[in-house]
Amino acid sequence: MPGLLLALLALLQAPRPKYIPTPPQQPLPFSHKQHLATGLECKNCHEMPEPGDFAGLPATAKCMSCHSAVKKDSPSIQRLAEYHKESKPIPWARVYRIPDYVFFSHKEHVTRGKAACETCHGPVRDFDVMRKEKDTSMAACMDCHRTSNAPITCDYCHDQR
Repeated sequence: MPGLLLALLALLQAPRPKYIPTPPQQPLPFSHKQHLATGLECKNCHEMPEPGDFAGLPATAKCMSCHSAVKKDSPSIQRLAEYHKESKPIPWARVYRIPDYVFFSHKEHVTRGKAACETCHGPVRDFDVMRKEKDTSMAACMDCHRTSNAPITCDYCHDQR
């Protein structure tokens, strides 16, 4: 019995594994690992139109600029080509989302060198399937702001409507 008690205490004191949610089902398979290995960078596909609040998803034309020749016989690329032919965006399932009342500028964080994409999204270049790897809660953002000496006043991130 004392051995069981000691084992239970050790288990309770062990660091808990980080919770990583199951990746959402996507309409097409996409490997960031495979695409980034070709020399692409995040900004090649995830452009930040002014004012830079959002990093967008690529239009099918961007994908088809390579895939009109690369792996064009693949069933997944054929589905991509259908979306493109019909001028429909790919209905990707969101992996990261912040509340509407929070102001977050990708441009402010990335272009001024305050954070790399990996800071908030994790080691995406290693992902065959995109998943939420990093915590984007208010507590995580506040910790990051404190560490980097960024403002932590409420109205810095929260919309003042």
